[in-house]
Amino acid sequence: MKVSIITITYNSERTLEDTIQSVMAQDYPNIEYIIIDGKSKDGTLAIVDKYKNFVSKVVSEPDRGLYDAMNKGWQHATGDIVGYINSDDFFACNDAISTIVREFQNDELLDGVHANLYYVGAENTDRVVRYWTTSEYTTGAFKLGWHPAHPTFYARRECYHRLGGFRLDLPLSADFELMLRFIEVNKLRTKHIDKVLVRMRIGGATSRNIQSILHGIVQCRHAFRVNGIKAPIYYPVLRLFPKLKQFVQRHK
Repeated sequence: MKVSIITITYNSERTLEDTIQSVMAQDYPNIEYIIIDGKSKDGTLAIVDKYKNFVSKVVSEPDRGLYDAMNKGWQHATGDIVGYINSDDFFACNDAISTIVREFQNDELLDGVHANLYYVGAENTDRVVRYWTTSEYTTGAFKLGWHPAHPTFYARRECYHRLGGFRLDLPLSADFELMLRFIEVNKLRTKHIDKVLVRMRIGGATSRNIQSILHGIVQCRHAFRVNGIKAPIYYPVLRLFPKLKQFVQRHK
């Protein structure tokens, strides 16, 4: 079973090497590693070239933003399973991919998996800031503030071809909308892996401050509307509560 891992880059020279090395360290042998670059102007491509014998495919061209690049990623992928690792994130363990593959091998009807995630300091990645632990999906869970951490979400490639990719009109929440559409609307069969698989540096577009979090919530409400789902009027509170809880759980 081949796994396509996709990293989106744009001027990512500061953190990209950590990401690549964490993919290289995986103990699962059948990995297709794809890097989609937005025509970086710094030393990103020099770092990519340093690992050219490991990287399966590199595309470097202007794009219309993160989710346009993500769409290019799964469209170039040839693996059975597709997942993303951000250019400022890295795998938390060397058996992350083999753990994911084992779930698909154990259940041929499984469409996707998701796991737990640490938000860590941008400079000190040993410092855990938030602990994003999720659970198995239950019907209606998205409306109650539940959703997987996208960097831990791996799905069969055919799901993307059948259900489509990321919407470009949701620049902060297209990953949320995709998982909502896959899991809640189309009832893909998923499983929660109760293990931290990814360390995610704090400070991304949707986590850098309270304003960006609130803007993301507004776009999540739009994601419900475009999928014909009426979210509760108090959804923002339901969405924020798990995030606050993650700060309390960070020392577990």
